[in-house]
Amino acid sequence: MIKPAVLVLEDGRVFRGRSFGAEGETFGEIVFNTAMTGYQEILTDPSYAGQVVCMTYPLIGNYGVNAEDVESRRPWVEGFVVREASRIFSNWRATETLDSYLKRYGIVGIEHIDTRALVRHIRDKGAMRAGISTIDTNEASLLEKVLMSPSMVNRELASVVTTENFYEFPAKGVERFHVVTIDFGVKTNSLRELSKRGCRITVVPANTSAESILELNPDGIFLSNGPGDPASMQEVVAEIRKLVEAEKPIFGICLGHQLIGQAFGGKTYKLKFGHRGANQPVMNLESRKVEIASHNHGFAVDAGSLPSEIEVTHVNLNDNTVAGLRHKKLPIFSVQYHPESAPGPHDSKYLFDRFIEMMEKAKCSNSL
Repeated sequence: MIKPAVLVLEDGRVFRGRSFGAEGETFGEIVFNTAMTGYQEILTDPSYAGQVVCMTYPLIGNYGVNAEDVESRRPWVEGFVVREASRIFSNWRATETLDSYLKRYGIVGIEHIDTRALVRHIRDKGAMRAGISTIDTNEASLLEKVLMSPSMVNRELASVVTTENFYEFPAKGVERFHVVTIDFGVKTNSLRELSKRGCRITVVPANTSAESILELNPDGIFLSNGPGDPASMQEVVAEIRKLVEAEKPIFGICLGHQLIGQAFGGKTYKLKFGHRGANQPVMNLESRKVEIASHNHGFAVDAGSLPSEIEVTHVNLNDNTVAGLRHKKLPIFSVQYHPESAPGPHDSKYLFDRFIEMMEKAKCSNSL
C-alpha cells in the first residue's frame, strides 16, 4: 500500500510524495548531498545530526545495506529525501533493503518528489528548516510545526552524538603512537586510518578537559568531525587553547577544523547551503594540486579573521572558502573536509601521513 508523505520547508514550499522508511513526523535543517554512492555512510555520519538530507542522485538503495559500512553506532539524519528508493538490492555484502533499515531505526523518508527542484530551491534560498510527515499532511499545520523547530544557528549538537565513556581503538600491527581523539561525532573510518598507521587511539567525550587529555600522555590529538554550530562551543574552544599551549601535534577535520580556527581567535560563519558530497574540488596551495574531497559541513572559517601565525593551506574551488589551515610554528593543522574518505574519494588520505610525520618529529625532539 502506497502511503502519502509531505515535505514542507520553512518558507512555505511544499513537496508531496510517498512515504518510505519509517512512518511518522520529523524536523530538521534541509540540506542536499551530491554523492552518487555512500548513502549508508551518509546516514550514519554523526555530522548529519539535526538535518534532513536530500540525495541529488536519483536512485538510492540499489546496493542495499550491510553491517560493514556503518560509520557510527546508528543513523543520525533526522529524515531522508530521495527521488526513488529501490525496494530491491543487488550486492553480495547486502543484508537488508534501505527501506527496512530506515524502518528499524525510525528514520522517516519521502520519495517520488522532484529532488532537482528541491535542490535548486535550497541553492537559491539557502538551507532552512523543514519537516516530513506521513501523519499530518495538512500543509499549514505542518508549516506551523516547522517554524517551531530549532534553527541550526547557535545549536550545539556534539554533546548529542559523542561517546559517553572513554574507549580504546587498538593499533593494527605494531603500536607506534598513542592518539587521543576528541569525539565530536567521529566516523569509524578515521579511527581505522589512524589504526593502520600504528596508532592506538583513546576516544574521549566532547566535553573532556584538556587536563584529562594530557594526563593520558598522547603523542598526538585528533579533533574529529561533528554536527552543529561551532560558535556554540566556546567551552570546548577554551580547552583546545590549553591543548595548543602543550605543543602536542594536533590534527582537526570538519568541526574540529572550525574549532581550531576559533581557538586561534578566528571566526566562523554559516554558509548559504553548505558543502556536502564526495566530489568537492579543493586546491592545495602548497603543491598546487587539486584534490577531489568528501565534504559535509554548513559552517566555515572566515579567512580574514585569522591571525598572522595561521596560514590558509587549502581552498574550496567552488567558492574559495577556507578548506585547510596550519600554524606556522606549532605542529597544528586542520582541513574542512573528510580525509577518512568513506566511501571515497581517496585523494586526501596523505593528511593522516602528515599527522604521523608530525608525531614522529615531536618524538625525536623529545628524545634529544
